[in-house]
Amino acid sequence: MATTLQTPGIAQVRPELVVPPRRRWRRALSRPKTLAGRVFLAAVLVLFALLFLYPFAWLLAASLKPRGEVFDNALIPKTFMPGNYAEVWNQLPLLNWMFNSVAIALLAATSVAIMSSIVAFGFAYFRFPGRGLLFGLVLATMMLPGAVTMIPIYLIWKETGLLGTWVPLWGMNLFGSAFYIFLQRQFFLGVPRELFEAARLDGCSAWGLFWRIAMPLSIPSFVIVFLFEFQASWNNLQAALIYLNAGSVEDFTAPLGIAYAMTKYSPSAGGQGDYQYVMVASLLVTLPMLILFAFGQRYFIEGVATQGRKG
Repeated sequence: MATTLQTPGIAQVRPELVVPPRRRWRRALSRPKTLAGRVFLAAVLVLFALLFLYPFAWLLAASLKPRGEVFDNALIPKTFMPGNYAEVWNQLPLLNWMFNSVAIALLAATSVAIMSSIVAFGFAYFRFPGRGLLFGLVLATMMLPGAVTMIPIYLIWKETGLLGTWVPLWGMNLFGSAFYIFLQRQFFLGVPRELFEAARLDGCSAWGLFWRIAMPLSIPSFVIVFLFEFQASWNNLQAALIYLNAGSVEDFTAPLGIAYAMTKYSPSAGGQGDYQYVMVASLLVTLPMLILFAFGQRYFIEGVATQGRKG
């Protein structure tokens, strides 16, 4: 039998029926009671879904059009040209660009995820003088705009003689990232400290604490860091433009290659305006990211939900 509140002068109410006002407000928004409310919510969701899908639909339609119809804004091509998907491999070294982007993104995402996790574990587990100050300095680096450090970093890579190689595109990730360090540290702080203390009593080393206990428990947040950095590296046109522009066309990444193709086919640069091949290349370049997020969706949602519960 449910208990009741015995408060003088107040009607007896069952505690399990007492819902905070904020929670009642959220519940009313998330689950409409009436048919009209459900229809309105569904219409809003469909509208926003169409808005987000329109650019992709336009790109798909443009990739199937001939040269003169690419920019007519019709979502259904008047003339279907599926041969564009076969001809693009002869027009552009797209396979080389995608391979370069995948390799660089894997190196960047793997290195920053591992190194940020190691640094984050040190801040979360070990207690030493000045830990808070040092962690504050790490977070302060996020406030520096990229334009401030662009020239010094370029000069450093120039002195090392690595310009024109892949190393500048992922080498900085070996030092971790302030945002990812903060994200991983918050996750490690939620792991019961008793697990690490018990392992220490059994003779586990500091590296063993990280590799055998912290890392297996932090897979969701590790995958989030990996996905974020993979996407950031995959779409990084600026770094590729700075460090790879002196190389051959086959050494370009996918974003830099597409920018090169836009210039190649531009009539002002002597091209014929064959932008349909650029649309095909742009569509094919998005497929790896869609596949990656489809396979990592479960870890992504789990990691975000876990971080949200920790506040």
